[in-house]
Amino acid sequence: MDDLSFDLGEPALSAPASQPYRVLARKYRPQRFSELIGQDAMVTTLGNAIKRDRLAHAFLMTGVRGVGKTSTARLIAKALNCVGPDGAGGPTIDPCGKCEPCRAIAEGRHIDVIEMDAASHTGVDDVREIIEASRYAAVAARYKIYIIDEVHMLSKSAFNALLKTLEEPPAHVKFLFATTEVHKVPITVLSRCQRFDLKRIPADKLAAHFAHVVAAEGFEAEPEALALIARAAEGSARDGLSILDQAISHASIEGAGVRADTVREMLGLSDRGAVRELFGFLTAGDAAAALAALKRQYDLGVDPVSVLRTLLETVHGITLAKVGTAPDRAQPVEEREALAEWASRMSFPMLHRLWQLVLKGHDETAQAALPIEAAEMALLRVIHASQLPDPGELARQLREGRIAAPTSVAPAPAPASEASPSSSLPATLRELFDLLERNGRHALAVATSNHARPARFVPPEIELSTARPIPSDFPRELSEALRGITGERWRVTTVDAPGEPSLREAEAGEDAEYEQWVRSQPVVAAALAAFPGAELLGPKSKRGNE
Repeated sequence: MDDLSFDLGEPALSAPASQPYRVLARKYRPQRFSELIGQDAMVTTLGNAIKRDRLAHAFLMTGVRGVGKTSTARLIAKALNCVGPDGAGGPTIDPCGKCEPCRAIAEGRHIDVIEMDAASHTGVDDVREIIEASRYAAVAARYKIYIIDEVHMLSKSAFNALLKTLEEPPAHVKFLFATTEVHKVPITVLSRCQRFDLKRIPADKLAAHFAHVVAAEGFEAEPEALALIARAAEGSARDGLSILDQAISHASIEGAGVRADTVREMLGLSDRGAVRELFGFLTAGDAAAALAALKRQYDLGVDPVSVLRTLLETVHGITLAKVGTAPDRAQPVEEREALAEWASRMSFPMLHRLWQLVLKGHDETAQAALPIEAAEMALLRVIHASQLPDPGELARQLREGRIAAPTSVAPAPAPASEASPSSSLPATLRELFDLLERNGRHALAVATSNHARPARFVPPEIELSTARPIPSDFPRELSEALRGITGERWRVTTVDAPGEPSLREAEAGEDAEYEQWVRSQPVVAAALAAFPGAELLGPKSKRGNE
């Protein structure tokens, strides 16, 4: 027995296993309300509610992805259950992070803080478990807190089952909901919650936060690179940190800091300097240079949709600069100067037209089977439209007669008359229509315009063609009306033979001919080519007034 020995302490002498890498989005998750970015109004409201002991029993956090909804819910849970380093504290907007409840909640192991993903627990049975458990007091905390993420995914039955408990929960229970689609949450649930709308985080605040993270990680980064990442994040801290994580990995392989060109290449973004050059070619009408600039971006691996998106951002930036909006501090100085210079020499109508043209090109390119070809055609359309007058100038040219009027077409000669009609009788179908209108026979005048197709018109005799159907009592009513108006006996009959067009058909033909002439004018044709889907609007042509 004396020869037996155990060396149980040896494993403890070996180097401890390294901690697994945590992505930046998890490593830099806010642990205090002061670390939440861009949500000052919500923090103030919660702080005042805690100080005044006016805590709601249910909170709903809504906003786009990555703005801190779930993090806020966990911070509220810590704030309500913090007991301070000495164990004698109460609810506070600034939890210590050192007491057992704070550490347990941060590590996701607190028995009284239950997180549930509604996307995978959608049914009424899952809610029933919450209702049953909520009756029992908290085991090791001041409040029992239920955090339900993506709450909009609960079924209708689950929401209905939760209503009564949500309206009158036990005093020790708090509900914290988070959702990206608040419109899908029933109004009956919304009315029982205190709602906080978390805002998108401004790009300049994101860029500053990323600079802090990069410094904490021991890397360097160009300000322009961080600005690119902040813009690509679209107001989401989590998205931005994920992109930054990737950029740092890319930089570490090359042995350099995070550079703007590598970020641009990594994200497939167009070089904003190159896009500004492309925009200059577009406004100057240089088609060859514009297409070459687009081709260079495409050869570098930039998506044509991304180029058009950046062009849209450029037009939007110029418009804001022209309005007088304060420039974006995240933009490079040279970009701000370029936007201000364009704003000084471009009119609002031109900017609006550019926006519509580029936006239409963006949508077409995004759906096209041949994206680069669609993008090239969109740019050519922009260049062509840049040489056109704006719609106001075009209307002025039409009004002032600087566009020649169409040559009047002589009316077709009336068929030879077998007998000269009386000078007091209407000699044409148009005169007959006017006669009926002047004498208050408006309904009959409309019927004449629609149905009267004369095969022979020799007043007081009229033969109407029946090549197209006409009302059976129309000839009789017309004959009686004309006799009452003129005092002459009229004979209106029908004949199965072709006739002249009705007044309505003749006017429609004239309108079509006039529209065809307008479309053939160079300025109008160019405007219609620049604005696909545009329509010609205006009064019908009146050939007698031309």
